[in-house]
Amino acid sequence: MTVRSAVPVSLRACERHRLKKMAYGHKPPHQLRCRAGVVLAAARGHSNARIARDTGLRLDTVRTWRGRFANGGLPALADRKRSGRPPTFSPLQAAQVKALACQLPAESGVPLARWSCPELAQAALERGITAFISASTVRRWLAEDALKPWQHRSWIFITDPGFRIKAGRVLDLYARTWQGHPLGPNEYVISADEKTSVQARCRCHPTLAPGQARAMRVNHTYGRGGALAYLAAYDVHHAKVFGRTEPRTGIDPFMNLVNQVMSVEPYASAERVFWIVDNGSSHRGTKAADRLAVAFPNAVMVHTPVRASWLNQVEIYFSVVQRKVVSPNDLTDLAQVGDRLRAFEDRYNATAQPFQWKFTTSDLDDLLARLDRHTAESTGRILVPPRQMINPRRTSGADH
Repeated sequence: MTVRSAVPVSLRACERHRLKKMAYGHKPPHQLRCRAGVVLAAARGHSNARIARDTGLRLDTVRTWRGRFANGGLPALADRKRSGRPPTFSPLQAAQVKALACQLPAESGVPLARWSCPELAQAALERGITAFISASTVRRWLAEDALKPWQHRSWIFITDPGFRIKAGRVLDLYARTWQGHPLGPNEYVISADEKTSVQARCRCHPTLAPGQARAMRVNHTYGRGGALAYLAAYDVHHAKVFGRTEPRTGIDPFMNLVNQVMSVEPYASAERVFWIVDNGSSHRGTKAADRLAVAFPNAVMVHTPVRASWLNQVEIYFSVVQRKVVSPNDLTDLAQVGDRLRAFEDRYNATAQPFQWKFTTSDLDDLLARLDRHTAESTGRILVPPRQMINPRRTSGADH
């Protein structure tokens, strides 16, 4: 009985390099690493029996991959194409489920606010799209088109007719420009607002510090120690915060904050101090601007557009306060809340850097242009003023 001789294997330098990466790398699958190891051992002149003994593979397996590489090179180490199992679902069924996911549940008569994968699978069964289907199959189909019907994003129409002008003023101030002229070194920009209902919550059991494989534990049950309003003024270009706590918001508490800032240097002797505020009741309209100008002649109130508080940089500071100070808290009374907020102000002012505000007037024009095109194509309505009405270069000085 004749013994079959092993197929000789010789490698070029580039093949040896690629085979070593396949055999000893972490990313290639296990099967490919084994096949590359067989070929490298064969190139060293090892017999099939020795390779099988060293690798733990069967002799027939070693012989197969040695021969396939000798005949086809590196591409021959990959799996050959197979017909595979016939598909369980047709492309039409997958498309029907995706179409169902792109409809609101209420449109289909389902009393749900949003779809989930199990509910879509159940709806597909009830509508006769398929006789059986699992939630994981639905999830895989939706992932192909990046569909996530269980998520939602809120949006709002632009209703302020002077949105471009008002937003442009704010963005220009962030860029140290006012009415087309750069701000001087003795002019400052303040962003101010109120954070309402900061509560004192005394936990019924002490908060436990984090430990090994354990997050910080905060008792859910708490006693209410009251609530206060936190007012803050943020110097946009110098990253300095002035804050105070008040029992409630209103005109007088806001003017107390203004007095706190404007009574100290460099703002008391500044040429101009611009106060960017939203349209809250404490500082709404021309009356608030006139009230500020009477109290401090060098102060100029600038309002953000209606429903555009995201243009106010102090909101970013409030989000920092919410994450680092307010939630979660374990404070006995309002005095502790105030002390904590004031201590955080000192800590923040010691190391703070100005926010990297990147949204400019050019970005605003691009955004409004996209909204113009979108609304004109989809509804035929113009939700923002025409471009000739919102270009600040075509606006008279009296409008400012």
